[in-house]
Amino acid sequence: MAKILVVDDEQVMRAFLERALRKLGHEVELVASGEEALERFTPRTYQLVLSDLRMPGVSGLELLERLVELDPRVGVVIMTAFGTIENAVEAVQRGAVDFVTKPIELSHLKLVLERALSDSQTKDELERLRPHADTREQLGLLVGRSLPMKRVYSMIDRVAPRDLTVLILGETGTGKSLCAKALHQLSKRSKGRFQTVDCTALQETLLESELFGHEKGAFTGAHEQHRGHFEVASGGTIFLDEIGDAPPAVQAKLLRAIQEHVIVRVGGTESIKVDVRVIAATNRNLEEMAEAGTFRRDLYYRLATFPIELPPLRDRVEDLPLLVEHILTDAGMSEVELAPEAALALEACKWTGNVRQLQNVITRASVMADEGTVELEHLEGVLPDLKRAAEAAQEAGLSSGDLPISPQVLDLPLREARRHFERFYLERALRVTQGNVSEAARRVGMGRASLHDKLNKLEIDPASFREG
Repeated sequence: MAKILVVDDEQVMRAFLERALRKLGHEVELVASGEEALERFTPRTYQLVLSDLRMPGVSGLELLERLVELDPRVGVVIMTAFGTIENAVEAVQRGAVDFVTKPIELSHLKLVLERALSDSQTKDELERLRPHADTREQLGLLVGRSLPMKRVYSMIDRVAPRDLTVLILGETGTGKSLCAKALHQLSKRSKGRFQTVDCTALQETLLESELFGHEKGAFTGAHEQHRGHFEVASGGTIFLDEIGDAPPAVQAKLLRAIQEHVIVRVGGTESIKVDVRVIAATNRNLEEMAEAGTFRRDLYYRLATFPIELPPLRDRVEDLPLLVEHILTDAGMSEVELAPEAALALEACKWTGNVRQLQNVITRASVMADEGTVELEHLEGVLPDLKRAAEAAQEAGLSSGDLPISPQVLDLPLREARRHFERFYLERALRVTQGNVSEAARRVGMGRASLHDKLNKLEIDPASFREG
């Protein structure tokens, strides 16, 4: 099967793991310390390293970092006691493929090893995909080319092929469900079902039944056996939206389902194996909830194996033109355009509802404009902070009289109008950064070399924006 290096300072644990792993058909080598592991380790020799977290001398975290440097393709699984799960989660975030808690259950260990060995086969593909992240404007249904979105794309690329649990964090309207769908579409489970469960929409008794199913007669109204989302999604992905609202009783069963891939229907006694990948999302701070005792700490650590945080729209306003273009295209109104003053007002808004709010605003304003040009007046009544935004734009010297774009631009073909807007947009970024191309590239979410190419094509000289 695979050649595995076991690293543990306890002789009893080494002997136990040797018997267990050989029984599973693996070739095993044993060492008693991180130092000995580094002496024994050579790249491509082992498919997997199973290491204790706390050891004298070189710790499990230190060993992990050294091994990944020596061989990025090797899979490292961390073993830890329950009290140090938080450190194990940190290890996964640093590159470990998973962790197991002591005392170790053989069924769970077998499952983790299978996932880890499968993961090692996908790393070549990850390395091939990662360089393309900087050039994309869209991943699945997520849209954006800003630096914060590029980081999201990179994290999705990294974790999608790995069968790890993912926790998506972000404010309402940032696109958490779209992120979950992208993870599913890029995973090995893409041909399976993508099952969504809204944890806020159901009462405790109904949520448990919806998740795990129920037996006939389990409660009043249970006239027949019902398969829950975990069973239905077997072979695919289950998306637990707003997991922070799951009741405590359901949290305990979720932990078992995620960790052991086993469920029991409501009113039943039979353990049912399920093969699902779990992705959860929340706009709440689960770590604070765990501290307060309103969310299970062990479930939080299991969910947060690989967190992805989506940026609010106010932190990536450079994506607004691209988002507006996609929103109008999806609505069948690709010919609709924004007046420069309207575009600037949108950029200055707070966007408390994020992309979802932007979608509502643009769709309604384009209807008010009768599918023509959206002016400031069309946004009135649709955007609560429009007046403040327009005033902020004027205070910044960005009123229509100051714009290097004439109203005649709106009469040009879309490609030429876009060129005019890009010129204005990039010149403004250079003006703000006083000709610093690196800083301007960061603000507009482009690579420095890509921005240089764009400036050359638009015949913009960064030096002309430098003081002195």
